[in-house]
Amino acid sequence: MAFLELTSVRKVFPGQEAPAVEDFNLSVARGELVSFLGPSGCGKTTTLRMIAGFELPTAGLIRLDGADITHKPPNQRNVGMVFQSYALFPNMTVAGNVGFGMQLKKQPAEKIKRRVAELLELIHLPDKGASYPYQLSGGQQQRVALARALAIEPQVLLLDEPLSALDAKIRDELRNEIRRIQQQLGITTIYVTHDQQEAMALSDRVVVMSRGVMEQVGRPFEIYNYPKTAFVASFVGTLNQLRCQVADAAQGQVSFDGQVVRTGTPITQPNGAGVVLMLRPEELRLGALPDANQLTGTVEQVSFQGATVRVLVNLGLASLTLDIFNERTLVLPEVGRQYTLSFPAHACWVMPAA
Repeated sequence: MAFLELTSVRKVFPGQEAPAVEDFNLSVARGELVSFLGPSGCGKTTTLRMIAGFELPTAGLIRLDGADITHKPPNQRNVGMVFQSYALFPNMTVAGNVGFGMQLKKQPAEKIKRRVAELLELIHLPDKGASYPYQLSGGQQQRVALARALAIEPQVLLLDEPLSALDAKIRDELRNEIRRIQQQLGITTIYVTHDQQEAMALSDRVVVMSRGVMEQVGRPFEIYNYPKTAFVASFVGTLNQLRCQVADAAQGQVSFDGQVVRTGTPITQPNGAGVVLMLRPEELRLGALPDANQLTGTVEQVSFQGATVRVLVNLGLASLTLDIFNERTLVLPEVGRQYTLSFPAHACWVMPAA
């Protein structure tokens, strides 16, 4: 049974014709972490705010643990919220910030003190209770904001792009901390982000959104490797797209610049139809490999990215990007030199041309 359930949720803001969120249906299990992923304006934060009660749906139903909370105000929903901007009270100590929600609920002082100490230990800041927010780094402040949201023991934890203001290294560290804490507490969590890597690393499932609509829901592995729409395929990860024609639909073959490419599965479009062949950069290899598709092109650019080396190859009618895993003995491809690119049939998937 779903712990958090959104049924046919719709949101239209006054003065706007197009809905911000349209026909949103999602069931979240107890203890699950689900990310809403998409570009700015896709409706992910609006959906989160409807769960929190800061926005009311134009239509639809929101249930939490079987109870209808669709029209309840925020203070009558047992949810914790972490914002992008930390939103800590500057005149309060860390301990005061963490215990603020419990004080509003008039919890006993001893219980608040004990709970605050537990949470500061959980976020690895046990000695910062007497400090003020300005004395903490950005990452530490966001940890405190997380502890404050958890202090009231919410049924659902909501996080609205909580790491976007932090630098890359701190963001990676805190992302791992959020996942550790979420799993340790077993708390149902909704996480909003535009960062695909963040969503993939954190989530049990990902909801990819575009223009207020759910494009696809699934595990990170499924979203990345088996996208169901052209938007998901292009938004999640780096993607190569080659315009081709169907050469033999039954045999799963397409033609690119006179060269036949095997896709491994039958194609639903008829022979001669225009299609887009999609390939991930990590599926491509330099050099001719047996039983693999092969295309020939000239290296235009070599970009060293640490763990990987990204290579741009001009095929004439289009360019392909491929990633090579870095190692100390790696011989980098030469710019201006012609190479054969190889890739297996199972690396290909085909979608209708727009």
